[in-house]
Amino acid sequence: MPSPQATNSPAIVIATLNAKYIHASLGLRCLLANLDLHGGAGLRARTQLREFVIQQRPTQIVEDLLTLNPQVIGLGIYIWNVVETTQVVRLLKTLRPDIKIVLGGPEVSHETESQEICRLADHVVTGWGDVSFPKLCRALLDGPKPLMKVIIGEQPALEELALPYNEYTPEDLARRLLYVEASRGCPFKCEFCLSSLDKTAWAFELDRFMAEMDTLFQRGARNFKFVDRTFNLKVDFSVRILQFFLDRMAPDLFVHFEVVPDSLPDRLKALIVQFPAGSLQFEVGIQSFNPEVQQRISRKQDNAKTADNLRWLVGESRAHVHADLIFGLPGETLQSFADGFDRLHELAPHEIQFGILKRLRGTPITRHTADFAMAYDPQTPYTILQTSTIDFATMQRIQRFARYWEMVANSGRFALGLKLLLGPGSAFRHFLAFSDWLWRTTGKTHEFAYEKLVDLLHAHLTSVRGLADDTVLAALLADYRASGARGRPQCLADLPGANAGPQAAAQQNRHAERQVRHLGQHREAIQKAAAAA
Repeated sequence: MPSPQATNSPAIVIATLNAKYIHASLGLRCLLANLDLHGGAGLRARTQLREFVIQQRPTQIVEDLLTLNPQVIGLGIYIWNVVETTQVVRLLKTLRPDIKIVLGGPEVSHETESQEICRLADHVVTGWGDVSFPKLCRALLDGPKPLMKVIIGEQPALEELALPYNEYTPEDLARRLLYVEASRGCPFKCEFCLSSLDKTAWAFELDRFMAEMDTLFQRGARNFKFVDRTFNLKVDFSVRILQFFLDRMAPDLFVHFEVVPDSLPDRLKALIVQFPAGSLQFEVGIQSFNPEVQQRISRKQDNAKTADNLRWLVGESRAHVHADLIFGLPGETLQSFADGFDRLHELAPHEIQFGILKRLRGTPITRHTADFAMAYDPQTPYTILQTSTIDFATMQRIQRFARYWEMVANSGRFALGLKLLLGPGSAFRHFLAFSDWLWRTTGKTHEFAYEKLVDLLHAHLTSVRGLADDTVLAALLADYRASGARGRPQCLADLPGANAGPQAAAQQNRHAERQVRHLGQHREAIQKAAAAA
């Protein structure tokens, strides 16, 4: 990003380091929208928002911030950016110790006394910052100077807050994924999640929220990611929101929701089936199918209803279904997790997001540390290293499994090859064997060219699994042609039609391409390509 040139230096800069440019920080925009309301008239005009990405050099970020010459810099801190932002704060305090540094965000809302970034900063706002941050800025600029370093965020009623959506710029609307929230909080108590600390969920006034969504849509917004933990908790709200997007359906519209997996009433189903392929994505948090583990971590989930709902979503709707599992929960064994993975795989969600347990600061999962000998990496993202039921070596195997699964299964580029790899029998055991072999063969988990993966999968299926070469080549050729890739894997070099045509390649640039690969159109394309081969 180029260094901004400001003729009038802002008194306040609010900033964060996003994981990717496509992400637009909702939290910063909530702060910006509420500055005048809770800090006094005129504060908003004295503030600028700056977003960076974690791949940028800290010195570049600091140079851009100091060019603005602010008196206060507020930084949003998350598990994915705390290491990089700590270096930014360290440099800022070395170069300009007079600038007041204020931190906020989930990573610094708990255990502040043990964090270097909190020691370096002047103030930390824990929890909600919509009201407390503007008040703090007013005090820092105009006095009286605040006495406390750590300020517990004030939680107002939602109707007292200004909504942030006017703060999205035309460039945000054109190029970025927009985060929106119809509610905050969560009524469930899953101990691995920070939302378990909420007492309930609070909904924004629906008419007001929908008016903001309509304005965003009229301005050209087409990518909406709802951050609500429980979108389908209040069915009346969910129905109205889904109908809103149905009434404005456009070829480039994409909407993402996180849903409670065991609650999908007929009123919602009647609307979901009307969405065309590629427009609707559901993130379904399964986490574990093990009843003992679910009870241990205070997770209430009807597994039978969850399975029925997933089966319906995949079989009856055209929504892209993204299901989450967590490995390393207290008491989970490799076998019990494998059983849950296989159960989920049989339900055929378009993606299984295979996560490893992380000890988020402040979460009650720590109450199990002693009983289950849970050891976590002390460095972010605080990933579980071993438990009483999973040793370190096994945990490393599963870390590699998760990485390879993302590259091979979730990429959507190996529909037929993956079917050969995962069956018959336990899909988990088959992929774990492939993962172990891939690690022994290559010694790496990153930087695989797609063509190299094709060759590796061919080698494993033929040499290790003993499948017929003709069967494997036909499947991989169909996958490769449907993917739109333009190279030529070695195993396909002598086969006609190994290079994908320009039409298939162009499809890779379409909106939500990964989702499209997993849906019906892609399956049809694969069948045609297989027949042609």
